[in-house]
Amino acid sequence: MSTNTERAAPLQGWLRSDGRKGIRNVVAVAYLVECAHFVASEITQHFRGQPVHLIGFPGCYPNAYADKVMRQLATHPNVGAVLLVSLGCESFDKRGLETHIADTDRPVHTLTIQDKGGTRSTIAQGVEWVQWAVEQLAEQPRVAMQWDELVVATICGGSDGTSGITANPAVGRAFDRLIDEGAACIFEETGELVGCEFHMKRRAATPELGDEIVRTVAKAARYYATLGHGSFAPGNADGGLTTQEEKSLGAYAKSGDSQIVGLIKPGDVPPTGGLYLLDVVPDGEVRFGFPNISDNAEIVELMACGAHITLFTTGRGSVVGSAIAPVIKICANPQTYARLAEDMDVNAGRLLNGEATLDELGAEIVTLVHEVANGAPSKSEALGHQEFILTYKQFEPLGPACLPIRGV
Repeated sequence: MSTNTERAAPLQGWLRSDGRKGIRNVVAVAYLVECAHFVASEITQHFRGQPVHLIGFPGCYPNAYADKVMRQLATHPNVGAVLLVSLGCESFDKRGLETHIADTDRPVHTLTIQDKGGTRSTIAQGVEWVQWAVEQLAEQPRVAMQWDELVVATICGGSDGTSGITANPAVGRAFDRLIDEGAACIFEETGELVGCEFHMKRRAATPELGDEIVRTVAKAARYYATLGHGSFAPGNADGGLTTQEEKSLGAYAKSGDSQIVGLIKPGDVPPTGGLYLLDVVPDGEVRFGFPNISDNAEIVELMACGAHITLFTTGRGSVVGSAIAPVIKICANPQTYARLAEDMDVNAGRLLNGEATLDELGAEIVTLVHEVANGAPSKSEALGHQEFILTYKQFEPLGPACLPIRGV
């Protein structure tokens, strides 16, 4: 990548107290229970078109997973300030979250609806604080940012028969180039990688990591079998995919050819550059239903791992974006691109028409990552998409074989 023009202009970001740098400087308005969702949403709506994003957890009784993900999102490098909106009687540890955020030197404020006079009063106070925070963040300077400080994730949604031929391998080429420059890259969807575990094992940095990957995919297969469903949707079949194995191989293509250096779980930040597999299927007995209820739930988990940008491949088409971190859409099917061009950033279907090679598409994606990292809005950002969803899961801590040793 060092000889390409996309590196001519340096990256820039906002420095955080933990040493990470963000490519956005967002005020996050976070509701801590569904009962506070409306008030938080109304506050956010006053700042449409400004860097104010809505996130939150709907449950009244958060578990360790929900608490960890919210803490990671509230201190994500793209977040500069946080307003917490509480009803007042939920079980979320709002003071613990507030302290966690304050310890990172981010402005943070908590509004409790039951103590502030109700809906109108809380909205008015929230709007006032967010306006102050937006003005404060606008004065913060940007600093130089290197490629090895960037975390890029990938996910596929609405896959069809072209996904594994065009968009997914194009992202794999982009990943290889980004990793060569020291970036951390994350791929996931272990439930859609069934059958590919031994391919990944051969690419693992250590034999122990390879064994962990095999066990992780086996866990996903058991989880789906217990629930009596897989990850093969009717839309996949309508789009020309024939088997789960075909879909898995297409999903696997997003990982590229680089060595896999680590296996992480939601909320674990990659300690070094390189390629990481994110395990998104809960540990323990099956208790929470579908492990991936929507693409946006997976994007949230990738962001909880520090992803600055998510590369979203789609053949059938998808119009979702995300709060906090930009989503870049890579469309696999040229016919889908023609219908949904206003939502798509890259037409990887040009490969089918002989208009581009995989290497050229990979380079185009890397160039777009550079532009978006430096502030250019992706299509979903420009359209105002800020989808967000967080539910319940359960995970055990990582084992010693899962992460690379720093400096090695």
